[in-house]
Amino acid sequence: MCTVCGCGDKVVIDGREVSHEEAHRLGLAHSHDHGPVGPGEHTHHHHHRHSHPHRHGDLVHDHPHDHHHDHPHDHSHGPHHDHGDPAHAHAHAHGADDHDHTHDHLHYGTGPAGVSVPGMSQARLIEVETSILAKNDAIAASNRRVLRALGVLALNLVSSPGSGKTTLLCRTIEALGDAPLAVIEGDQQTSADADRIRATGARAIQINTGKGCHLDAAMVGHAIDDLRPRPGSYLFIENVGNLVCPAAFDLGEAAKVAILSVTEGEDKPLKYPDMFTAARLAILNKTDLAPHCDVDLDLCEANLRRVNPGIEILRLSARTGEGMPAWLDWLRARLAEAQA
Repeated sequence: MCTVCGCGDKVVIDGREVSHEEAHRLGLAHSHDHGPVGPGEHTHHHHHRHSHPHRHGDLVHDHPHDHHHDHPHDHSHGPHHDHGDPAHAHAHAHGADDHDHTHDHLHYGTGPAGVSVPGMSQARLIEVETSILAKNDAIAASNRRVLRALGVLALNLVSSPGSGKTTLLCRTIEALGDAPLAVIEGDQQTSADADRIRATGARAIQINTGKGCHLDAAMVGHAIDDLRPRPGSYLFIENVGNLVCPAAFDLGEAAKVAILSVTEGEDKPLKYPDMFTAARLAILNKTDLAPHCDVDLDLCEANLRRVNPGIEILRLSARTGEGMPAWLDWLRARLAEAQA
């Protein structure tokens, strides 16, 4: 997850990047503590906190936006880096318990942390991940309280790039007619998707994450402040196209909806189980292409249920409209739950 994948911390919301001066004013500036941890190792502590009130109609709440990142870096080059030493063979700095190493299969996710990073122990990885997610979850809980108080149905749409999320959203907006709604678009760069959403007449805000590979609760909290969703409305959050990191980050949504294009193959739920385990609903999109892709939709559904026995599944084609009524019925039922 993002404790190790190198996410950037520069965020642009609707084309406006938070400046260095504004970061200091908002309490987002970085403090760096480079204390020696071991030979050649140091830890970067990034701690950002800002809190400000948010008003949604008559409802006021406060986001304690607190971000903390610890990045230990091991720059030591001891004897194990001597490639002339036969004892070096596959020793590395990971530790023997960090991955399953056989002649035909390297598995770096067998440790308790589920991931391996050179120079970091499994215990340290778990500690860092727990810290990051705990702070994100606190902000997500604040987002959720606001959305529930307003009776807003927030859905986190997740998928790999090119699954058809934006096309599905545009078709959904058109089909919902006059239903009040707003959209948060997440991408590393450009406002292309938000522009497509706005062309339908819907309100949308673009979040650019830079090097970041997912949206987090703080980004979404700021976007909610700007959008001010109407009571009893839909809020669609189109996450960055990525089947890995968005699975771990709660945004305050009512549910994650995973969109899986039939062109991606039946094995994706097995290869990326965390995402489909976290999702309440899976949409098999682009079913009109199934005859041309040699894909087994029944097997795809079976694989989804292998990783998540309780997952709901819909088949549709956003392009042709096949299966859209079932999706709209699902949305209306969830909105009724949110309003209740």
